[in-house]
Amino acid sequence: MRASDFWRLMDDEFGAGYSRVLATSLVLAGVGGRTAVEALAAGYQPREVWLAMCEVQDVPPERRLGRDIKPAAN
Repeated sequence: MRASDFWRLMDDEFGAGYSRVLATSLVLAGVGGRTAVEALAAGYQPREVWLAMCEVQDVPPERRLGRDIKPAAN
């Protein structure tokens, strides 16, 4: 997972504004007691940070892969 995928998942699940609030203020035990932004800056993989966020925020397993994106029509 790339950082851009992490932010897309965050925005899709929590909304563009609230996802930034969560990423900068919510401390995640799964990444060493850091916020998502701190964990990404410290070198944690975006997938690991996303899963830690899902755990704390009780995101159901069926939504942890994000919403389906339909391919663009040719």
